[in-house]
Amino acid sequence: MSHSMIATMMFALMMLLMVTGQRVFAAIGAVAAVAALLLWGTGGADIPFTAAMKLMKWYPLLTLPMFIFMGYILSESKIADDLYKMFHVWMGPVHGGLAIGTIGLMVLVSAMNGLSVAGMAIGATIALPELLRRGYDKKMVTGVVQAGSSLGILVPPSVVLVLYAMIARQPVGQLWLAGIVPGLIMAALFIVYIAIRCRMNKELGPVLPKEERQVSMAEKLRLLRAGLLPLGIFAVMMVPFVNGWTSLVESSALGAMAALLAAIFKKRMNKVVFENSVRNTLAISCMFMWIILAALGFGAVFDGLGAVKAIEALFTEQWGLSPWTILILMQLSFIIMGTFLDDTAMLVIVAPLYVPLVQALGFDLIWYGVLYTVTTQIAYMTPPFGYNLFLMRAMAPPEISLRDIYGSILPFVMIMVFALALIMVFPQLALWLPEYVYQK
Repeated sequence: MSHSMIATMMFALMMLLMVTGQRVFAAIGAVAAVAALLLWGTGGADIPFTAAMKLMKWYPLLTLPMFIFMGYILSESKIADDLYKMFHVWMGPVHGGLAIGTIGLMVLVSAMNGLSVAGMAIGATIALPELLRRGYDKKMVTGVVQAGSSLGILVPPSVVLVLYAMIARQPVGQLWLAGIVPGLIMAALFIVYIAIRCRMNKELGPVLPKEERQVSMAEKLRLLRAGLLPLGIFAVMMVPFVNGWTSLVESSALGAMAALLAAIFKKRMNKVVFENSVRNTLAISCMFMWIILAALGFGAVFDGLGAVKAIEALFTEQWGLSPWTILILMQLSFIIMGTFLDDTAMLVIVAPLYVPLVQALGFDLIWYGVLYTVTTQIAYMTPPFGYNLFLMRAMAPPEISLRDIYGSILPFVMIMVFALALIMVFPQLALWLPEYVYQK
């Protein structure tokens, strides 16, 4: 049996295990372990051992539990609630102001946690009921929450980009910096769309009643200070890193410490908050470590088979496809897989195949990491089986049906496709900031 046929069978078996509902790391790791033993006998046991040693020696991995802990501290201590109160007061007099404020909330939540699920949970539980109570159009605001949560894996500290960095062997700091400008561009496009649509049809996003807008400037400033606290924590973490005063790991420790001190200062730290934050941090960190370990083992077997070179030859020599055509086909495959897989599963399944291929085609792997994150979020929100659609249905109030959720997302998906096209056509949108910082 040829090596290419063995690689194809490995990929097919892994997908079969995924369809049966097996855990991601178990499906990938089991296929890699069995294939290694069958191909190379007992010597194949060195592959998972080498992958484990590589994982344990990867110093930037220490950022993962730090940032997850920071996010959970801010979430469990309800500091995120202050953000929405701030947007409620400052943006209430504007048509669609609370929806625009929700996008701002999502950007700051993303900077707090780095997981799109966290943004979805906060948006659906804090922002969505309030928007519906204020008479906002339920289709529009459902789309706003879903679109805003998509920024979670793009705006640093993105946990998924840490995973990509490990698998693609790229610097985490450069990937995070590469995600900032595209993430802000997407947020700005969402805000412009909401503002224009609510200006054309003011019933979609009514202003707050006059009596609720009569808030003293002192109260507004107090809410502003409370609401911008997470932004201050983000600055404490990122400013020293961008200026080269601290390493990435040191910055993550600063962020975690700043979040803990903020919760203590606001008298919201207690045993329950601390225990829940530590437990959730440990659970998420261990899950990601198992996934990375399985992906590294699977990638090592793929490399040993020469599968990447065979596929590159098939695309470029036998089929005669251009590098850009191959790249677009890869992005389309993410859209298809996103109908039944989450972003982490997509990455670890195709990374051993796609990352070396992207490099062989001459594309920048930092830039491609941004393309991957944007594309997977588009896939998340694309009917009929987008992961985010069903997640939203589970969290949304009863008056929002699945039909409403489907109908709400199309304009935002089109905006994200436009943003993706911009990043593909103008790679410097993603590469300018990391190049500037690291040259500095």
